[in-house]
Amino acid sequence: MESLLRALAVLLVGLFQHGAVVAVRPYTSVLTVTNGQQWGTWRWPEMCPDQFFAIGFSTRVESKQGDGDDTAMNGIRLICGKDGNHNSIHTVESHPGFWGDWSNAQYCPSGVLTSFQLRVEGHQGNGDDTAVNNIRFRCSSGPVLEGTGLDWGEYGGWSQVCVNGGICGIETKVEDHQGRGDDTALNDVRFRCCAKV
Repeated sequence: MESLLRALAVLLVGLFQHGAVVAVRPYTSVLTVTNGQQWGTWRWPEMCPDQFFAIGFSTRVESKQGDGDDTAMNGIRLICGKDGNHNSIHTVESHPGFWGDWSNAQYCPSGVLTSFQLRVEGHQGNGDDTAVNNIRFRCSSGPVLEGTGLDWGEYGGWSQVCVNGGICGIETKVEDHQGRGDDTALNDVRFRCCAKV
């Protein structure tokens, strides 16, 4: 019953997200970490098309603002490929974020993304909070890829690992514009694993 509800949720998300249909796709597990921050709300998940897996990623990062309001990492975009093919790709992102520029894509030399780790800055009290600053992914072939984020905060532990497949979907926790308040943008992320058939 739970898997049926998950599939229905993905279908509804696909019908309404950004006006585009996202493929209905069953997933086997959800990868999480324990050091995400508290602000914001979870956005709609997006899934790679059927038989596609995340083979790379890109990050949206706002550079250091000096005396201004820093947000650091704003968004993560998965690059989905089929059978490791870099010529036939599809990108998915749960929420693009608000500030900063998208980096060039980074790809696994072979294989797919299977686990991740977040660099997160702790709560600053009355200071300028940035929440997520950077991300690392591990490829099924072994290499670790690191995003182009900022250096505030510390990396937490690695997530679980996708077994018999790889990362196939993304869901991000993003804080909306705070007006004159302290913006943090991206606060947490979780990824979905799909099995290879």
